[in-house]
Amino acid sequence: MEERIVTPKAGGEEGGFDLSLRPKYLADFIGQAPIVSNLTTFIGAAKSRGEPLDHVLLSGPPGLGKTTLAHIIANEMGVGIRTTSGPAVERKGDIAAILTALEPGDVLFIDEIHRLSRVLEELLYSAMEDFALDIILGQGPSAKSIRLSLPRFTLVGATTRTGLLTSPLRDRFGVNFRLEYYAPEELEEVIRRSAGSLSIPTDNAGAREIARRSRGTPRVAIRLLKRVRDFAQVSGEGKIHQKIADHALLKMEVDREGLDVMDRKILRVILEKFHGGPVGVETISASVSEERDTIEDVYEPFLIQQGFLKRTPRGRVATPAAYRHLGLTPPRRTPQQEGLFGEGG
Repeated sequence: MEERIVTPKAGGEEGGFDLSLRPKYLADFIGQAPIVSNLTTFIGAAKSRGEPLDHVLLSGPPGLGKTTLAHIIANEMGVGIRTTSGPAVERKGDIAAILTALEPGDVLFIDEIHRLSRVLEELLYSAMEDFALDIILGQGPSAKSIRLSLPRFTLVGATTRTGLLTSPLRDRFGVNFRLEYYAPEELEEVIRRSAGSLSIPTDNAGAREIARRSRGTPRVAIRLLKRVRDFAQVSGEGKIHQKIADHALLKMEVDREGLDVMDRKILRVILEKFHGGPVGVETISASVSEERDTIEDVYEPFLIQQGFLKRTPRGRVATPAAYRHLGLTPPRRTPQQEGLFGEGG
């Protein structure tokens, strides 16, 4: 898949998110108000008892602040943090080395925790519940099992695919939060604060224009802010306002609803080749030369969220809003097709 300016996934040169732009404490975190409120209570209670915070599972689409919240938890608790990811931990020795190096109260952050192998996942069970690590030395009849005591720690797991977590692992998290997409007003605040940190002159109208095209995702908002800054410096007067933001984003082929080239290509395939659907995701995948998983995980969620697409038992169906957005006239639908718009899909 080509790198997209509006992808919520971190780019290689971004380091997950610019560290200088990450809030350090809950009081500085923008959005996700229910999560921030509950975390404040849970952290305050844990500190008053002199105990580590319960294990925390953070789920939701990429780019919404799961990694940032993990670092905030460590800062609020006044402890260190060790970070790794599911794909990076391949052997029992890897997870054992990480766990035994923790200090009392430390936070262990595992990104993409759903990608841990089942063997390593099972190794975490006793670590999370009993703060102990069972290791088998040797093989066959002479094998010995030893139990290593671990300091009490807090495991913070992040996942974009909660359904891929096994029930035994999921049930061992005492705190479970799902992050939701941001409202445009919250993204405006993110952009204004980031613009200040990056010394980018930005007025409210310019921040609003970027925010409404940022797909509800802070990571996308900051990436667009940086690219709009480039246009403002070369084509404008160095300041981001509504007109230069609109010009820059259209140049980058991000339209006024936040859709990019591939989003519109998917909609056009459904609308023009298959008369608005229903059409199977495999057919869409073949038509746009993109992997099925990428269609389902990267493109569809935003199109569904914006009301351009519906999932139904018979396939994907484009909504009247998709026709209007692309300037097409909706065909007259049969009663069966009309019924698809009333289904939950």
